[in-house]
Amino acid sequence: MSALNPGPRAVKQAIHWMLKLRESGNSPQLLQQCEHWRGAKQEHELAWQRVQSLHQDLNLRAVPGAGIALQTLENSSQRLQRRQALKLLSGVLVIGSATWLGKDLQALNNWTSDFVSTTGEHRRFSLPDGSVLHLNTDSAADLAFDSKQRLIRLKRGEMLLSCANDTAYAPARPLLVHTRHALLEGFDGRFVVRQDADCTRISVIQGSVALHTPGVLQWISAGQTLRVDAQGFSLLPQQDMDAAAWTEGLIVTRDMRLADFVAEVSRYRHGYLSCADEVANLRLSGVFRLEDTDKLLQLLPQTLPVKISYRTRFWVRLERLA
Repeated sequence: MSALNPGPRAVKQAIHWMLKLRESGNSPQLLQQCEHWRGAKQEHELAWQRVQSLHQDLNLRAVPGAGIALQTLENSSQRLQRRQALKLLSGVLVIGSATWLGKDLQALNNWTSDFVSTTGEHRRFSLPDGSVLHLNTDSAADLAFDSKQRLIRLKRGEMLLSCANDTAYAPARPLLVHTRHALLEGFDGRFVVRQDADCTRISVIQGSVALHTPGVLQWISAGQTLRVDAQGFSLLPQQDMDAAAWTEGLIVTRDMRLADFVAEVSRYRHGYLSCADEVANLRLSGVFRLEDTDKLLQLLPQTLPVKISYRTRFWVRLERLA
């Protein structure tokens, strides 16, 4: 860890200390405990300074609704858990000044997540039980392991989990993944979970996964992809893209619509990327490297009747070749 770049766990702890102190009215005992935590590691002090700087830069009391949120936190300290309090405060800030605060709240969300990847980044994490977690572009997840369960909360984006057997406890703790739409239980194997705005998709590479819904236990086998939303779940036909290829830095397509391909590539780059309606239904198959999406796009006119129009480096559109 860079001396100038505290990790997400340390920053998350600093935020918790900030909220605990606010809830207690800066209790002398808690202040002493917080100072002890800050002095234990240089990373802790750097995390504390970063959180304090963000708090001051945002000027929370100047944002419409933030004063009410802070008063609520102060008056409800015995009833609100720290995570709930932070969620409440963030929600009010979004309502009060969404445009102004969007970037800072995204950074705050990243700091309060155990595992984070940025746009265009793929990261690999070894978990305490021996499982391996991969995060795709612009994704975040939390870890909650205790004596009863092993739980991963996918907050946004996409992950691949390689499951390990639980040897620390008997009986073995279930390995669970929670999203907005689903509660999943993984067994010996590998599976991909992708959380979109309106649904969660689960693609099982090896082994099997159980989908837990009220009154129903649905099994997903290797080679299957399931879609889950507020209305229920459905088994999807064979996919036109390899669900796990991103872990190797690739997009592998099979007769994929150009519009869908462009939407997928846009996840890995900053700015605006689209294609014109007249070329949206063109099809392509192949293996494409994600390390440089500009080079990737330059390959398309070699196989399809399209041209690439750049208004700026960050505004790109695929159009029909005249």
